[in-house]
Amino acid sequence: MDLGTYWQSLAVSQREYHFGRRSEDPLAHAFDGKHVVHAGLQGQVIPPPVAQAAWQQQMQTAVTGHPSRLAYIHIPFCKTKCLYCGFFQNGTDQAEEDRYIGALVEELEEAGRAPCVTGAPFQAVFLGGGTPSSLSPDNAALLLGTIRRCLPLANDYELTLEGRIRDVVPEKIETWLRGGVNRVSLGVQSFDTKVRRQVGRLDGEDEVLARLDLLHSYNGCATVVDLMFGLPDQTPAVWQHDLDTFARSGADGCDLYQLNVFEESALAAAIRNGNLSPAATTEEQGRLFLQGRETMQRYGFRRLSHCHWAKDNRERSLYNTLARSGCDLFPFGCGAGGHVGPLAGMLHRSLKGYGEMVRRGRKPFMVLSRQSPFAALEGRVQSQMEQCCFDLEGLIRLEPRLAGLRWLGSLWEGYGLWRNNGVRYQLTPAGEFWLVNMTQTLLESLAILLDAPQAPAGRPV
Repeated sequence: MDLGTYWQSLAVSQREYHFGRRSEDPLAHAFDGKHVVHAGLQGQVIPPPVAQAAWQQQMQTAVTGHPSRLAYIHIPFCKTKCLYCGFFQNGTDQAEEDRYIGALVEELEEAGRAPCVTGAPFQAVFLGGGTPSSLSPDNAALLLGTIRRCLPLANDYELTLEGRIRDVVPEKIETWLRGGVNRVSLGVQSFDTKVRRQVGRLDGEDEVLARLDLLHSYNGCATVVDLMFGLPDQTPAVWQHDLDTFARSGADGCDLYQLNVFEESALAAAIRNGNLSPAATTEEQGRLFLQGRETMQRYGFRRLSHCHWAKDNRERSLYNTLARSGCDLFPFGCGAGGHVGPLAGMLHRSLKGYGEMVRRGRKPFMVLSRQSPFAALEGRVQSQMEQCCFDLEGLIRLEPRLAGLRWLGSLWEGYGLWRNNGVRYQLTPAGEFWLVNMTQTLLESLAILLDAPQAPAGRPV
């Protein structure tokens, strides 16, 4: 089915949900809301009785050439629960942490014997969470040593450790740097003391800046801060202060993220109960996004991808860029997700279930799927859109059946979401704000044109 016919077959509400609408102000009104947190096509679940065999077969597959590869390692512990967070799993407990790191080391050592793992270097490793910086120095040293022993790292590897400001202390910093960490990503969210504390970030602005200066003084890694726009009481003036404070800080880069208020989150409950001011509306978030974009450009900071900005060449955001390209991403740890070859999976979120499977020598999958047959094309689309552009004609040269996407190219140019510069489509500021919706619709349209329709992406988040 061609896209024009498909579009005509939809009710107006469904057309606008998937394809957007023409508006005098596309930044505010091209879509009603954000459809998904991350764009992607669905795979086919592999029945549990055969999932282990499928994974082990993939692990015995020899690597050919010199592909880019990533590893994601999950640390499922946090000392506090931030109100906005949808990823909290477990509070910190030293005995539980010790047991978990033992199991994680065992999982990494098992992987380190597989040809699929050892056959080519890893360009980037990301320790995410949770709060990896909460690990004791001894456990951090053990884990980092195991990573370097079991995963072949590229000469120019990036090893990121996610953390919180309160953990930025000399003993931990020195452990991280000795262990090979060369990028530390800190969840600042806002420098404003009131805004931070009312969503669960403990330290005030002065302490945040002092800890950033301390880490910067070691001159041993890229320092990156996450900033979030749309938080309760984060007015445009407060957001501008956040952006200007980052510019003056010792950080090498920043990530500007749009707040998602999940219905079941503690933040949503606090707002409903009147304990917090409302978060920014989608329209207000659009203005804050534009404000952030314009401020980064005024300072002359370099855009690495949709959300990621660098002050200098020390910050590369290599993992974040490659993760959207479709290259193999090996998952390790309770709650980790990834994809290798034709397989994609999520590991057990239960510490008990994770540990039991590792002890039995099994990859601790909660679910394992076969990726969409269009995964390679999907990676190409995602990586380009993350750079706020889309090479439609290049995609058509790879797969002529996708010529039908020209209809969508013209539609969105008319909607003010991108412009054709003669080589490719370049997203407008409005298109950048609606990037996730556009990417999801592009992927669903790709599947329709290749005769494999996808289920609707879901309800707004």
